[in-house]
Amino acid sequence: MLEYKVAARRIDSHGAEASTKEARIVLDTDLAGRPDAFNPAELLLASVAACMIKGIERVTPMLGFDLRGVEVALHGIRQDSPPKMVSITYALIVDTDETDQRLDLLHKNVRKYGTISNTIAEATNLQGTIRRKA
Repeated sequence: MLEYKVAARRIDSHGAEASTKEARIVLDTDLAGRPDAFNPAELLLASVAACMIKGIERVTPMLGFDLRGVEVALHGIRQDSPPKMVSITYALIVDTDETDQRLDLLHKNVRKYGTISNTIAEATNLQGTIRRKA
């Protein structure tokens, strides 16, 4: 079993800070919002994106999959009462010359072995596509 540790602290009424290892991230905890930090919902979406990109980094050598880059675009829908994310959609955009069949194989591996994406998929509707970068 792997374990993870993150600590967070309130800085003031406009924000907080989370830290792990040698990394720090500013958190938007201001009720009015702030443009220079991720709010909790955006952090959740960023976690899904990071999980997918890390998964791609993990499986491309095993699959012998050649790529030049990856982008992930995500969209979350939040309901107000009770407050929760009801759906998250994503698009994986891969800069590659691999075939469509190989793209589908990459997508299946990313979905099957993603710690965060698997956790989120258990809690809400997580759907997405993979496509070649134009």
